[in-house]
Formats: sequence, structure tokens, C-alpha cells
Amino acid sequence: MPKANVYNAGGQRVGELELDEAIFGAEVNASLLHSVVVMQLANRRLGTADTKTRAEVAGGGRKPWRQKGTGRARAGTIRSPLWRHGGIVFGPHPRDYSYTMPKKARRQAMRSALSSKVLGEKLILLEGLELPEAKTRFVAEILANLNVRGSALIVTGEADEKVAKAARNIAGVKSSMADSINVYDVLAHDSLVMTKAAVARVQEVLG
Repeated sequence: MPKANVYNAGGQRVGELELDEAIFGAEVNASLLHSVVVMQLANRRLGTADTKTRAEVAGGGRKPWRQKGTGRARAGTIRSPLWRHGGIVFGPHPRDYSYTMPKKARRQAMRSALSSKVLGEKLILLEGLELPEAKTRFVAEILANLNVRGSALIVTGEADEKVAKAARNIAGVKSSMADSINVYDVLAHDSLVMTKAAVARVQEVLG
């Protein structure tokens, strides 16, 4: 059964926590992780790109010149795709890129993502995270005490407005609730900082 050290806000080790092996000790399925990340990125696409077809561009109400006798090629409208400022052939139009994967696959992908952080020794457990004020420097000090380098995802058990406001001003740092974490965010950040309450909630949901 995997174990992880528990630290306080000052960066001092205060204990050890046994983690659920099915969640934090699962086999890392790279193919499944890739599929879920691609799905999440596709679901974020707005799909608002649009081009005008020959039926939508302006002009072209009349034949630009007569059919014969001018020495020029035959033309029926200036909206032809062959013309500059004409319609676009097979261009993008507004569409929905989103799709879903089976719930079991998404859950297993989350287990793989969390397990990858444990294997890479990038999971840091906090005994608790209570800020006196919603000040960025408090979160910055805690991360420095924990020797967190690079980007970090901070996960709390419940919604914490102080943590959310304090963390959002630090480049590369994002905060989230245990119920809201996703595979992309876990993989995209170098370190995963979780409170004991967040671990308990994740194990309750994914167990």
C-alpha cells in the first residue's frame, strides 16, 4: 500500500498517510490518459470558426461580363471560389467538438493520473490549509516551505475562497476542490499538493 509523508504549512513533516492502493497505486495507463486528455481539450474548443460560402459572400448579383466575345474566360458570378473575395470551399463552420467517454474509463484515467504523481514523487500532502487572509504571499510561502518547484495544483477538500483568491495570482499555480479535479490539470502541473481532507474525499469518490 503506497504511503506519503504529511507536512504542515511550515514544511515540517508531521506524519505519514496510507493511501488507497486502488487509487494511488494503480497501473499507469498512458494510452487511456492520452484519450481522456484529448477528450478534455476537445470539449474546451469553442467551435466558433466560420467561413462564408459562395451563397453568403457579398456581390455577384449579375454576370460580370457577357458570355462570348470578350476574350476572357466565362464567368457567371464574382462570388465564385476561384475569385479573390469569393466564397470558401469546404471551410470551417460553427460546430460542437465535444464528446464523452465511458464513466469507468474516465475514473480509471484519474486513478492513473494520481498514481503517476505518486510514482514520480510529485504528490505532497498537507495536514491542512487554512489561510488567515486571502493573500497571495501566504500561498507563496507555503509552497516555498514545501520546496515546490514549477507549476502546482492545490487541491482542497471543500471550496475555499481564500485559497482560490490567493493562488490565482501565482503563475503556474491553480487551486481546485477534490470534487472538481480532472486528469488534464493533474498531468499539466508539475506538483500535486493535496490536503488530507482532499485525499479522503478523492478516495471516497473513486473508491
